[in-house]
Amino acid sequence: MDIITTHIGADFDSLAAMVAAKRLYPTAELVFPGAQEKSVRDYLAQEFRNIYAFKKIKHIDLQRVTRLIVVDTRQPSRLGGLVPCLDNPHLVLHLYDHHPDAPGDLKGAVEEIHPYGSTTTLFVRLFQERSIIPSREEATLMALGIYEDTGSFLYSSTCPEDLSAAAWLLGQGANLDIVTQFVSRELSADQINLISRLQQHAQSYVIRGVTVVISILTEEEYIDDFAVVVQRLMIMENIDALFALISMGERTYLIARSRIPEINVGTVAREFGGGGHASAAAATIRDLTIAEAEEQLVGFLHDHIRPKAVAAEMMSSPAITVTPDVSIDQANRLMTRYNVTVLPVVRAHVTQENGPVPVGLLGMISRMVAEKAIFHKLGSLPVADYMTTEIAALPISGTLADVQRLIVENRQRMIPVVRGEQIVGVITRTDLIGLLVNDPGHLPANLLRSDERPSVERTRNLGGVMAQVLPREIIVLLREIGESAARLGCNAYVAGGFVRDLLLHVKNTDIDIVIEGDGIRFAKYLADKHRGIVHPHEKFGTATVIFPDQMRIDVATARLEYYEHPAAKPTVELSSIKLDLYRRDFTINAMAIHLNPDRFGALVDYFNCQNDLKERRIQVLHNLSFVEDPTRIFRAIRFEGRLDFTITRHTEKLIKNTVQMNLFDRFEEPRFFHELKLILAENDPAPALKRMATFKLFPFLWPDLRPNLRIDRRFLHYLTQANQAIAWFRLLYLADPVETWMVYLLAIFSRSRTKELVNFCHRFDLAPKQRKKLIQQKTAAEKIALDMYKRPYLKPSEIYWLLIDLLPEGWLYLMTIARKRYIQQAVSLYVTQLRTVKPLVTGNELKSLGYTPGPQFRTIRNHLIEHQLDGVITTHQQAIAFIRKTYPVAPAAS
Repeated sequence: MDIITTHIGADFDSLAAMVAAKRLYPTAELVFPGAQEKSVRDYLAQEFRNIYAFKKIKHIDLQRVTRLIVVDTRQPSRLGGLVPCLDNPHLVLHLYDHHPDAPGDLKGAVEEIHPYGSTTTLFVRLFQERSIIPSREEATLMALGIYEDTGSFLYSSTCPEDLSAAAWLLGQGANLDIVTQFVSRELSADQINLISRLQQHAQSYVIRGVTVVISILTEEEYIDDFAVVVQRLMIMENIDALFALISMGERTYLIARSRIPEINVGTVAREFGGGGHASAAAATIRDLTIAEAEEQLVGFLHDHIRPKAVAAEMMSSPAITVTPDVSIDQANRLMTRYNVTVLPVVRAHVTQENGPVPVGLLGMISRMVAEKAIFHKLGSLPVADYMTTEIAALPISGTLADVQRLIVENRQRMIPVVRGEQIVGVITRTDLIGLLVNDPGHLPANLLRSDERPSVERTRNLGGVMAQVLPREIIVLLREIGESAARLGCNAYVAGGFVRDLLLHVKNTDIDIVIEGDGIRFAKYLADKHRGIVHPHEKFGTATVIFPDQMRIDVATARLEYYEHPAAKPTVELSSIKLDLYRRDFTINAMAIHLNPDRFGALVDYFNCQNDLKERRIQVLHNLSFVEDPTRIFRAIRFEGRLDFTITRHTEKLIKNTVQMNLFDRFEEPRFFHELKLILAENDPAPALKRMATFKLFPFLWPDLRPNLRIDRRFLHYLTQANQAIAWFRLLYLADPVETWMVYLLAIFSRSRTKELVNFCHRFDLAPKQRKKLIQQKTAAEKIALDMYKRPYLKPSEIYWLLIDLLPEGWLYLMTIARKRYIQQAVSLYVTQLRTVKPLVTGNELKSLGYTPGPQFRTIRNHLIEHQLDGVITTHQQAIAFIRKTYPVAPAAS
């Protein structure tokens, strides 16, 4: 594994250098060794289009790191959590830095060390040398790195190369508006002196529980950029609300800043005839001395500051709760009785003086989950089986910001309020909405003034990412799809795994289109336009369009699926894109991208899916997902292995509940086998098989598997052997197609009799052709392996006749079960050399020699091949002589 990293406390130069290095090492992972500067974190949140490219250290197996690419430092002590990698055997270091040499510097196999003003300048020169063109976003970030590290080219360390690099980046589309937004301007000596005096005259007030700082100054002359000084003081001292009154000449000026919802400085400034936003405002005060202005300011603050909206004041109490053993039926009746949509699940109800008190928060159960479970006749089960366990609580001192974060950002519909282990109340979305609607001053939209907003609003448009990741012809096709949808008066989206992989910067041309409208009508229109073929599926409202170049896309009508009973096939109804995404298997697959021209590239994410993608976790969209479709269990396992993600603990619990219900016998077996086949077709299915074993799926997969239903040393041995055999075969680049899933399946059944494999094929209703192939290759390969084991010294011709009827899957299975290396060598010899040997004498030549076509032809040719394989015959002349001697032509009858 390759990793690109930098120093702890990463700044813009190190961030830009990491992103630039990714262009030189496209398969490497981007990993921060520790925290970043706040401005960098703000940039990543506001501007960076591919935050998913960065992995956290907790998601990295440090022992697997074989190459470490370090930028903007060479000091090992600055590598934070990645220091253990330096002890890895055979670790290769590549170093890119602009700092002077220092004691203890790392030494690398590759070193690019130049005394420029920034490390990013070094990468710009490498880009120029290698003709690498950065995207606009990359150019902007790289320019930001150079501007920051050179102090906007004012530091003495600035070199001509830095200026040249910045000029080149501007030519590549770097956005200076964004650079200006994030690069701090240096203060003059006068401004620094002014900050010092403001600090000296600052006084803190606690008004209705909120801390406010007021500072007063008197100056003889007018001071420019006083607002910049106030803003810098607020940042330096970490002040939540700052009011600066300065008397200059005959006037007094008020500059106000706030970053908390409790204080709307615009409202306060308006009392003095000024104005502004909730977070930034100003006023010119006439006819008042500075002392009078201060007195009025304090009075206005008492009028306009609201008390902090803490959890204890917002919550509903007492909380209606249930214990985990309560049935889903009972919980649903309780929600109906009290007209609530969610119930906290607690460990117990402890009796106290004022009655029973709920303690020990375990999770929550929603009305939607309860009703769906009852529909599937699961109402008698305890709520513990289908409650949501990943739930956050707040203490009674929780702030409004905490409530907003959990309900708005984390999409948690109900927040339990706790005192220690006791649940003393709950806060719902309705409580929060009521507060915000009744008091617009608390709405978060006004917390930034116009010049503090990102220069590009976060519309989450992925057009730039699409241009960077996708081939041009795919982008053109997607635009044409959007334009066609607009002409037909409907909305088109690309959805599912395509969007997931795009956000991960992984190329995926498996396009699934969702139409809000008539999907089949749209597919026919698109096929006609491109002279393609359409295969409609009326029952599901879907179609496949095949273009003249054999490119295929799937088109679906936005649909809602419901299940008549657990594990049933879905019943489909027309729906919207939101409900269509909600029916998906996992959050990471529940995003879409607008394709219509007016919103092309806009990301649709209703369920906070990006957060799960960023945290690299597999999570279902609702608690009965596996009950409705148990095949999703195997998709979860497959995605976990393929993407190197982690199934969440809550999702694991739901999987285990579904396995215990033994729903697998209720659904059609080919649907399940399709998922199993996809797992076995992965490059290395062993991790997924281990996962299936931990979830106790083996008894369902192969109940009569020999010698047992667990993964032991020999089970893993055969999987490893199969993996190595397949890898060897792929390196040969042969034209022979091979179904690798068959090789792994045969490896799994290597210690079982043919009877067990036959049962498996019947159980999952494999196609007759697949069933015949599996059984034949298993039987033949195992017989050959035994024969070869008894005869270690086989001639090439004997190897040839043993293996001639095996298919590629049989070759690889034979290599898998081979108990001796010479057997594998024999298979290798056959595949690479022996099977391509042709007789030195053709059929036409045999005719010219007087032989009559018939069974004798085959006998002669086979005998000749044997001698060629064994090296007895090597020339055409020898072949003719051998045939004439061994098979003399009968004299013609007189």
